[in-house]
Amino acid sequence: MRDVLDQVMRWWGQGRRFGLATVVGTFRSAPRPPGAAMAVLDGEVAGSVSGGCVEGAVYELAAQVVATGTPVLQRYGVSGDDAFAVGLTCGGIIDVFVEPVSKEDYPELGELAADVAARRPVAVATIIAGPGRLGARRLVWPDRAAGSLGSARLDDEVDDDVRGMLAQGLTGVRRYGPEGERRLDDLGVFVRSFAPPPRMLVFGAIDFAAAVARIGRFLGYHVVVCDARPVFATAKRFPEADEVVVAWPHDYLASAEVDERTVICVLTHDPKFDVPLLEAALRTPAAYVGAMGSRRTHADRLARLREAGLTEDELARLRSPIGLDLGARTPEETAVSIAAELIQLRWGGSGRSLTETSGRIHGESR
Repeated sequence: MRDVLDQVMRWWGQGRRFGLATVVGTFRSAPRPPGAAMAVLDGEVAGSVSGGCVEGAVYELAAQVVATGTPVLQRYGVSGDDAFAVGLTCGGIIDVFVEPVSKEDYPELGELAADVAARRPVAVATIIAGPGRLGARRLVWPDRAAGSLGSARLDDEVDDDVRGMLAQGLTGVRRYGPEGERRLDDLGVFVRSFAPPPRMLVFGAIDFAAAVARIGRFLGYHVVVCDARPVFATAKRFPEADEVVVAWPHDYLASAEVDERTVICVLTHDPKFDVPLLEAALRTPAAYVGAMGSRRTHADRLARLREAGLTEDELARLRSPIGLDLGARTPEETAVSIAAELIQLRWGGSGRSLTETSGRIHGESR
């Protein structure tokens, strides 16, 4: 919903009622992930739930939901009998939850939007199926919650799960019994996490770093560029970065926020910066640690890191030379190759041309 939130808030602020369709489940080759949303109001549409496959049908359903005030969970998939029937021509299946939204239906939306804009972690848990009150929702923060799904026991059980998902930035469906029982699954609760964006730490204020910062921002990362040289590490040279830091790289990393979603790109290819930085980086929980340089530079780096005491398991985490083999030469092409490697590792792709592969195109999140 993050990509339609501005439009949603305009309609909500005007006191209008509109339909909000959210992808809550995907199967096989679904084009949009859980959490993708489409808002509908009187001939206007914002967002997408399928990239075009079922948007018309969802639009009609959203209009019905607005008229009746009753939420609906609808499944869409390809029809084997009629290739032109409403369905996903890519062969996938999506579950879409459509609910009416207005200040009366969703009074907490203003607070939610403010937290999302301020990058404060918050999640929304909504009953989408089962014996509970369809559309009941609860907002959950790391330290508090608001609203109710129907009972205190259910709320408590859901809160525990939601906070765990929020910490990891996960979105998806959890199932319970009517009172939160763990061994039953007839009540479906969709959890949409609005976690702060993952961080991309780019070390080395060079032209390649500017291109990496640009594509990192495009992919949704909070991008930090760090270099010890103040003449190079300036906001003017890196307008796409969220932060530009002047500090020795390993000193900055020692105090930086690094978690399992953080990406670290080391582009300095200077041993006096690289070795102490990588020694620290490879011992963090970062999702990705990549370093620029030739194969000869990489071999020299490995030798220095072994001398510094890193284990083979720690060294195996290093992606170097950084990026996928695309034949990249320019800073922009190199940035694309790094982005491609990040996407490949995130979703488990092969990195090969799709023309040469078979089976599912869209993989599951690892």
